[in-house]
Amino acid sequence: MKIPKPRTLRFDFEKVPKHWFGGNVVATHIANGVNLLFPAGERFFVRSVHRYLDQIDDAILGERVRGFAGQEGRHANAHEKYFDALRAQGYDIDTFLKVYEAIAYGFLEKVFGPKMRLSTTVACEHFTAILAEYALEKRLLDFADPTMRDLLLWHAAEEIEHRSVAFDVLKEVDPGYGLRAAGMAMATACLGGFWIAATLTLLAQEDLSAKQTAKQWKVARSQRGDGSVFRRGIRDFLRRDFHPDENPVDAIASEYLESAGIA
Repeated sequence: MKIPKPRTLRFDFEKVPKHWFGGNVVATHIANGVNLLFPAGERFFVRSVHRYLDQIDDAILGERVRGFAGQEGRHANAHEKYFDALRAQGYDIDTFLKVYEAIAYGFLEKVFGPKMRLSTTVACEHFTAILAEYALEKRLLDFADPTMRDLLLWHAAEEIEHRSVAFDVLKEVDPGYGLRAAGMAMATACLGGFWIAATLTLLAQEDLSAKQTAKQWKVARSQRGDGSVFRRGIRDFLRRDFHPDENPVDAIASEYLESAGIA
């Protein structure tokens, strides 16, 4: 089993244009919205998985957990640095971040037990992996500013590399189907809800009419797909015999990393 390899990349966000996704305001803020969730979310994933490191008897899985933590930590740091560019462009993101982190990590993380937190992480990792596969395979970021494209494709490739780590830890800790299904329900509600809220928060700060927003949404949807990838992902995940590695997508990630010179 391959050990995820943490890679440290540097990005200069100062020259990223305000509407960096092909000039489309809606598409830009859909992507910016999930960007706002990443730093705190990635650190939550690491906490949830790393908590069980001393209970893992499989030495290779232990090394995979350490590689997973290294990759996710670097992702969190890189996306957080982009926040300064958003602030410099005039966006108020701190109000949203304060509320999001208070609800997700100040409240929900404390209310639910460690197994539920791990199961939610497993489901979130599944979502990020299928989105990463979709982005690489369908070339969704061809319209993006080069710096943001490099950031997101690096992140996507590494999500594919470590896509089964949290799942395999959950299998050792508690392989029960009910817990896995509950984690998917929690992840779907939280990821979907916070992502929509973040996107709307950013769009509310733009001078767009309802007609302009609808027009740009239609273009963005045609470029990024209709969301069926998430529906298929949920359906696959809820099969009792599901495992993330059943979908052989490592070559997609490896090809990108090789072509970018960061393999």
